Amino acid sequence: MTINEGMIDRGIRIILGIVLIWLAVAGIWSPWGWIGILPLATGILGYCALYQVLGIKTCPMKKANHS
Repeated sequence: MTINEGMIDRGIRIILGIVLIWLAVAGIWSPWGWIGILPLATGILGYCALYQVLGIKTCPMKKANHS
């Protein structure tokens, strides 16, 4: 399992996850708000299985050091 999400992508997922979970806890948007666990977890881990299947990678590639 390699990281396939860039920092901006991860940040958006974490914020979205926290907001959705907060909405569920506050009773504003329940129970669908608990789906926020998924973007929160993928944002923290930096890995999205759907990205892997679709061949998407928002994480910049590391440059090889050729000497």
